[in-house]
Amino acid sequence: MAPLPNYRPRQLSLGPLESEILEIVWELGVATVKDVHERILADPNRELAYTSVTTVLRRLTEKGWLTCNKQERAFYWQPAVTREQGQAILAYDRLNRFLAIGNPDLVASFADSLDTASLEQIDAIASRLDVIRRQREGQQ
Repeated sequence: MAPLPNYRPRQLSLGPLESEILEIVWELGVATVKDVHERILADPNRELAYTSVTTVLRRLTEKGWLTCNKQERAFYWQPAVTREQGQAILAYDRLNRFLAIGNPDLVASFADSLDTASLEQIDAIASRLDVIRRQREGQQ
């Protein structure tokens, strides 16, 4: 996973449509409302007004997930962070909110209920944290 970037969006919460549109912009790199709208309407079971796409793109810009540039008569949106950075930011936020519960028994109970694959991930995380701690101690 990507390291946490210095830049963070102003508001991390994303609704389902915001997440979907952000994914589309990440895939395209740079997108117009028309590009995003066409992607969504490529699914024959979907209907979404062009103006709704515009509203969501503006909202993602206000939240700090996208930037918008006007060139001639068209507006172009692009991600303010990469997909990997965005995933790292969201994971960091979720982990902090989970740990903010402050009850070690609850956190331990959760960890105890994980399946084998998850436990292997936790072991890998613990190993990585150990390496980071040793590197920090060596720098001091």
